[in-house]
Amino acid sequence: MSPVRAVVPVKAFALAKQRLAPVLDDAARRALAAAMLADVLDALARAPGLAGVVVVTADAEAARIAAGFGAAASDAAAREGHTAAVAEAARRLAAAGEAMLTVPADVPLIEPADVEAILAAPGRFVIVPARDGLGSNAVLCRPADAVPLRFGAPSYAPHLAAARARGIAPVTLRLARVALDIDGPDDLRAFRGLASRGRARAALGCG
Repeated sequence: MSPVRAVVPVKAFALAKQRLAPVLDDAARRALAAAMLADVLDALARAPGLAGVVVVTADAEAARIAAGFGAAASDAAAREGHTAAVAEAARRLAAAGEAMLTVPADVPLIEPADVEAILAAPGRFVIVPARDGLGSNAVLCRPADAVPLRFGAPSYAPHLAAARARGIAPVTLRLARVALDIDGPDDLRAFRGLASRGRARAALGCG
């Protein structure tokens, strides 16, 4: 079986989480974005089934955080948005004969066990939907370019359709920790209401 490399696209922290502006100021949003990235990379680094991690970003701080967890950093297509960044990473990984697990940088509850569950799932295309059933919070493609990915809600149903159009039966995993991406105030309230530990929780002053 082809090795699986994780791809985490990260936008510039100064532009991150604009939908949280009603409840967090600029500095707090930047700190939360950095903390969530660190939580995600920590989980990926501790997942033994991965061949490695690539953070796609043009943000120098994000690249430094990536290095701290042994992840590579690439700015290829990083300024062109989430979809373009993942598509370019998929192209490069496919050329190297690798599979791809792409995970967003804003799912701070993710644990190595979640990553291993995704990797253990059968099939060429495995997807974890967001808790609203609209977004795609983790996608495994074997090979990396098996299915063209386009992000932005709604993306879950279109991704299922894209897989089927390629003759691939999609496998859906519902993983509560991965399903909670912190994008808007409702997500933030849900996160604060859960018992958890990690850098993102500390950044929010939740202990």
